[in-house]
Amino acid sequence: MTALTTLDVDRAAARAAVEATADEAFLARFDDQFPRLHDLFTRLYGERADGQEQLSATVAAASASWSTRPLDLKVRDAQRDPGWFQSERMLGGVCYVDRYAGNLAGIRDQIPYFRELGLTYLHLMPLFDTPEGDNDGGYAVSSYRRVSPSLGTMAQLTELAAELRLAGISLVVDFIFNHTSSEHEWARKAVCGDPEFADFYLIFDDREMPDAYERTTREIFPDDHRGSFVQLADGRWIWSTFYHYQWDLNYANPAVFRAMAGEMLFLANQGVEVLRMDAVAFIWKRLGTACESLPEAHFLLQAFNAVLAMAAPGMAFKSEAIVHPDEVVSYLSPGECELSYNPLQMALTWEALATRDGRLLQQALDRRHALPPGTAWVNYVRSHDDIGWTFADEDAAELGIDGYTHRQFLNRFYTGKHEGTFARGVAFQENPATGDARVAGTGASLAGIEAMDAGGEDRFVLAHALALSTGGIPLLYLGDEVAQLNDYSYRDDPVRRGDSRWVHRGNRPRDRYAQRNDPATPAGRVFRRLTKLISVRQSTPEFAGNALIPFHTPHAAVVGYQREAVPASRVLVLANVGDVEVAIDPLTLSGFERGAFDLVHDTELDLDEGLHLPAHGFVWLRVTPL
Repeated sequence: MTALTTLDVDRAAARAAVEATADEAFLARFDDQFPRLHDLFTRLYGERADGQEQLSATVAAASASWSTRPLDLKVRDAQRDPGWFQSERMLGGVCYVDRYAGNLAGIRDQIPYFRELGLTYLHLMPLFDTPEGDNDGGYAVSSYRRVSPSLGTMAQLTELAAELRLAGISLVVDFIFNHTSSEHEWARKAVCGDPEFADFYLIFDDREMPDAYERTTREIFPDDHRGSFVQLADGRWIWSTFYHYQWDLNYANPAVFRAMAGEMLFLANQGVEVLRMDAVAFIWKRLGTACESLPEAHFLLQAFNAVLAMAAPGMAFKSEAIVHPDEVVSYLSPGECELSYNPLQMALTWEALATRDGRLLQQALDRRHALPPGTAWVNYVRSHDDIGWTFADEDAAELGIDGYTHRQFLNRFYTGKHEGTFARGVAFQENPATGDARVAGTGASLAGIEAMDAGGEDRFVLAHALALSTGGIPLLYLGDEVAQLNDYSYRDDPVRRGDSRWVHRGNRPRDRYAQRNDPATPAGRVFRRLTKLISVRQSTPEFAGNALIPFHTPHAAVVGYQREAVPASRVLVLANVGDVEVAIDPLTLSGFERGAFDLVHDTELDLDEGLHLPAHGFVWLRVTPL
């Protein structure tokens, strides 16, 4: 019988292999998920003789994982509302363990502060074992089952996850599944010719196939190496999309899927509640294509999702896809990734502040914000990574904007090269051949606080007000709430100086945290304003979910939208990205009853008198539609 052709036969064989040890809860989920997983394996591996074998092994791993899953996690699985991440009370925080707190014990000590801030979601940046020296900030993983010794142990991570759960905070970690470090056990065995691992990576004896692939792939880190391959010491070539020490896994081999599913399930049982699925666009390769966002990439994510639904049904995936806006949304569904970064809103927030023109951001909110039911955006002002200007050229063209020249302008503006700029950013991965670049810098430095620009604090708070009010999970890069500035000391570090993103990955700014209650300091003023917004958001049911109702004004500098809990309960958000005050006339506001309440400033307003928005000002108005 040809492998993976008869669902009933394959399901019976897989069920028989696990039903002696599996409980009824697992078997019910197996019956629900196996047809989906079988179909995905057929699409991915139907031509391979070992497809059925690896499918059965994957199911067996899922059953074994469920049988050892701690009871408190099973209880959480059963009790968790599928839409838990859409609550108005959600607030995310993200940090590097060592930079923010030294080690896992230090993170544990910060839990009272996290509760004070209102966090419900904590993303700890890559914390697994990595090579010494340059490791892409932890994204070159040598083991998914060992914490970096400098940070602690896996037992400490498991204990931390439990303490965070008790505090109402879900632990998020990166699942770096496109590649491993060159020092991973699998990589070493593959290079040495171990037959079990020889096909775990894409290794070629000469340049024939690498040259063929590189005719259609793009260079991601041109400062590190040209093309998609790097040469091994023995003269062979291995696929390396990112840094030369990060080797791409070969998911065309079903044994790789089975092995990585095992690593994923291990992390699930340590108490991790969300996995950030790193570099999702790159996980499948096909000759003659860009090898980005191929259909098989989605099949792989859906297959991982099905495995998780069997063995850890309370967990969620977060997609990291910094690609064309249409492709970003394609990764989102309850059966693939429930969460996704919203890189378009992030980039266009900065675009609007630079241009003093909100039209491109307004267009994106009108057209590209909607998501499938059961999914949510993760909205952020900045992250550990660079800012890439990911807007669609066709969207910009409708507003008379040439995408290429506009990106060049934004790069100059945010790296301090444009006359009159308020920003203090640094270029990342400039490509002299294409003119492409991205931007690094803390939010405060990009907004003008470092330059002591008069509008810097207002711009910075405005950017967060948008992230906090557009739905899903707003995400703070910890330190931003006290207006952390760029750290240029990376230039003196021989390991980090080649990666300008370290400019915004500085250590926890203890001095600024000490000032957070001092209104005479930028740190104190920003902290007071942001924590006020967080508090308002968490008591405003209209901010749950993702849905936006567009609201337009005659002013190019004003971005507007409505959030709705029930038809008679709405919040109108208006934000002025410009440098001068804007008057919103009564006619523009005539679709609402005259009485409105400003949630941010705790004041009653008469909309028949119109509304004045100061430069970089915003309002969250509870209004009643007529």
